[in-house]
Amino acid sequence: MSLQAAGAVSPAAPVSADPLAQTPLHALHLRLGAKMVPFAGYAMPLQYPAGLLKEHLHTRAAAGLFDVSHMGQIALTPRSGDGAEAARALEALIPIDILGLPEGRQRYGFLTDEAGGILDDLMVARLPGRLHVVVNAANKAAGFAHLRAHLPDDLDMALVPDALIALQGPKAAEVLARLAPETEAMRFMDVRAVAILGAPCLVSRSGYTGEDGFEISVPAARAEAVAEALLAEAEVLPVGLGARDSLRLEAGLPLHGADIDPGTNPVEASLAWAISPARRRGGAREGGFPGAEKILSAMEAGPSRRRGGLRPEGRAPVRAEAPLFAAEAGGDPVGRVTSGGFGPSVGAPVAMGFLPAALTAPGTRVFAEVRGQRLPLVVSPLPFVPAGFKRG
Repeated sequence: MSLQAAGAVSPAAPVSADPLAQTPLHALHLRLGAKMVPFAGYAMPLQYPAGLLKEHLHTRAAAGLFDVSHMGQIALTPRSGDGAEAARALEALIPIDILGLPEGRQRYGFLTDEAGGILDDLMVARLPGRLHVVVNAANKAAGFAHLRAHLPDDLDMALVPDALIALQGPKAAEVLARLAPETEAMRFMDVRAVAILGAPCLVSRSGYTGEDGFEISVPAARAEAVAEALLAEAEVLPVGLGARDSLRLEAGLPLHGADIDPGTNPVEASLAWAISPARRRGGAREGGFPGAEKILSAMEAGPSRRRGGLRPEGRAPVRAEAPLFAAEAGGDPVGRVTSGGFGPSVGAPVAMGFLPAALTAPGTRVFAEVRGQRLPLVVSPLPFVPAGFKRG
């Protein structure tokens, strides 16, 4: 199976002619028999001998281990030691409340441009004396350059060279607690420094699958030992990019470069929930970020189009870029599919796409054109599977 067929390639992850970079777990992937493919400039595992379907279902039932070291980790450290100043500076670029973010917590957000488009979506964690930002792999260089160009010079910036691995699934907490007992009490979006096998790690209770789980930043030299220790547990299976994509699609999570991009604003992307109350109209720190007026106006007026879930009525998957129509015959396209494939947990094809706001009510019937035929789909609430996050 190609990476394109797995639905894991997007315009955000171009295949380059340059030599591929390798993550600190590259040798381990080869020993485990992974099928390696180019992704965002890296050689990455598409799947292992168990196959995409088993990897996906095992993550939903137990725990899957993912190498996400291709993502960009950026440390923002104020030279003055004033964490509030760092938070205030980053708030000027992101429509979330970082000043009100307690130490040891993180939030989802996005970098926006003056037109209100999404340059990238990211995670921001507030730690003692610094902020830790995780950006998408394909946007790593551009994201770093954007931050450096717009943040004050007295805020030190550095790409963190550590590996990043994700342990995801309902058994993830039980497994990780055997190596780091203090992680079991963490809640969704908690972040803390933890020693794992003696290695200083940064652990967040978060992920990109819709399941409970953790993302673990670990020194590159110790990454293989930590990964092997986790894989030695009976509940854990290695999982590649193919299942990572089908898991996030079932969870209704957007992929930058496919479902969201600079031509998409957060409101039409159904991501307005991430804009903190403090940054909205009437909030304590209203606006002040690129594209604020356009985004806040869209929140008040409502978007003309919206990202939503789609359930094909047949068994054939509907892939990205398929045009969407309001009727079975005639008329111009009214939208398009942005992500689509088979949902192993759902047992049926699932997709996401943009439609006029008037057509996004659950139960609305629309049609996708696939190989010259119009196939019926039903607008569906997201996510397609219940989230398993530990919020309490």
